[in-house]
Amino acid sequence: MHRYRSHTCGELRASDVGTDVRLSGWLHNRRDLGGILFIDLRDHYGITQLVARPGTPAYEALDRISKESTVRVDGKVVSRGADNVNPDLPTGEVEVEVGEVELLGAAAPLPFTINTEDGVNEERRLEYRFLDLRRERMHRNILLRTSVISAIRHKMAAMGFNEMATPILTATSPEGARDFVVPSRLNPGKFYALPQAPQQFKQLLMISGFDRYFQIAPCFRDEDARADRSPGEFYQLDVEMSFVEQEDVFQPIEKLMTELFEEFGGGRHVTSPFPRIPFREAMLKYGSDKPDLRAQLELVDITDIFEGSEFKAFAGKHVRALPVPDVSGQPRKFFDQLGEYAVEQGAKGLAWVRVGEDGSLSGPIAKFLTEENVAELTKRLSLSAGHAVFFGAGEFDEVSKIMGAVRVEAAKRAGHFEEGVFRFCWIVDFPMYEKDEDTGKIDFSHNPFSMPQGGMEALETQDPLDILAWQYDIVCNGVELSSGAIRNHEPDIMLKAFEIAGYDHETVEREFAGMLRAFRFGAPPHGGIAPGVDRIVMLLADEPNIRETIAFPLNGNAQDLMMGAPTELEEARLRELHLTVRKPQPK
Repeated sequence: MHRYRSHTCGELRASDVGTDVRLSGWLHNRRDLGGILFIDLRDHYGITQLVARPGTPAYEALDRISKESTVRVDGKVVSRGADNVNPDLPTGEVEVEVGEVELLGAAAPLPFTINTEDGVNEERRLEYRFLDLRRERMHRNILLRTSVISAIRHKMAAMGFNEMATPILTATSPEGARDFVVPSRLNPGKFYALPQAPQQFKQLLMISGFDRYFQIAPCFRDEDARADRSPGEFYQLDVEMSFVEQEDVFQPIEKLMTELFEEFGGGRHVTSPFPRIPFREAMLKYGSDKPDLRAQLELVDITDIFEGSEFKAFAGKHVRALPVPDVSGQPRKFFDQLGEYAVEQGAKGLAWVRVGEDGSLSGPIAKFLTEENVAELTKRLSLSAGHAVFFGAGEFDEVSKIMGAVRVEAAKRAGHFEEGVFRFCWIVDFPMYEKDEDTGKIDFSHNPFSMPQGGMEALETQDPLDILAWQYDIVCNGVELSSGAIRNHEPDIMLKAFEIAGYDHETVEREFAGMLRAFRFGAPPHGGIAPGVDRIVMLLADEPNIRETIAFPLNGNAQDLMMGAPTELEEARLRELHLTVRKPQPK
């Protein structure tokens, strides 16, 4: 018999009754029922119940061994009997009567329980992450991540993509976030950067003649944490394709996402094909460029209705309305709570009216609306008895943010939110440029390396703020999974695009010398995308925080509490790297 096990803890079935077996695993739980010990033994594969009778060496051993210790047991498989079957376990028809026990690794007192999901704080969980990962939910999440990545590789290869590796030590990159830098011992005073993304390398692979590339790529960005973004490092499915237009990129990614979310989504429906929504339409209808389409409500721009109005709350402002049907049975509390929610999002309040059986409007602002206002609102919003309308007014971006959040919350509270589905969409036609409100300067709004729609002609003849780019995002249930673009592969167009944003040719030639040199040797039209693996798994696992799907994440302050990183370097190491440390002065 094998030194540690003849079977795993998830393997035994009724057909094994009478078999002598050897199991190894962690002492998950222990119960003393009438003097008989019942032990749950856990390994990677599952749980098997053990039985130890009083007066036996096995009983004495298992009674004193601490939970989460690792043990080896020998015993015989017996039937639990029909009345004692545990239908929640694959091994629930049997148990093992233990004859011999060997302690393999004793566990110290636990900082938190493993066999229950108690409310231990995240800092403690990250400090003892090796214990946290023993919990069923976390173990399941990490295995889901493994399966998803394996499936991605298989599906991408089946579609003709080639997996390739790109450098980790590279030059600084203008990706928009801060780089993590690595000092070069052999080149004093110079630094490598860890890649924010393999962007330039994957484009260079296309210029090198490879046609369809992918990589499960580690990316490093020195940025703050969010619920859907881990600080420090993350992984993305990096994709690039040659001789393609926008739809050519959409097709394989849409196929991949549909298959992944159907396979690992636990039966939740995936809508396909994914709708294409222009950026400006998304901002107007949903208040966001990452709309949650499970919310079956839309915003309506009604600014023109109140132009020249004497109602000061709306006059001269951007006004957005959210019509919500079927709320006739909602109490006043429904409206008050939505108002409180809007205030939490940054609003000063939330104006509203409701439509009565006779079509008249009532509510806090009804008395300020003229007959013409009411008639136009009724027509524009298709109002009827039982409707409510919520209003937001102010600057465009502010109103979009607040009313976008209210749209989703109102849909949930009013029963217009679709559960148990994955609603994907593509956001397309992003503006190439935007104006800085403080300086008035024209700058890139999204990705500076995207091809402008209309090419050089658009750059030379159109108002920069009217130029659209071949840029796109893929969004699922209100979570942006990735941005992508058809790349600007023509040096002259690239130089002109940067010139509009205030960069002189000399600066561009210096900062992007490698890419521009490559573009001048016959670059193919190419484009790509890079969906976040961490966010995909977060959605599939139905977890609200991305750290719940990463084995060893940093905390919100970009610290590894388990390993103690980041750390200070000894003086000898600093000298070897030609570095001195200048710490911030205390305030």
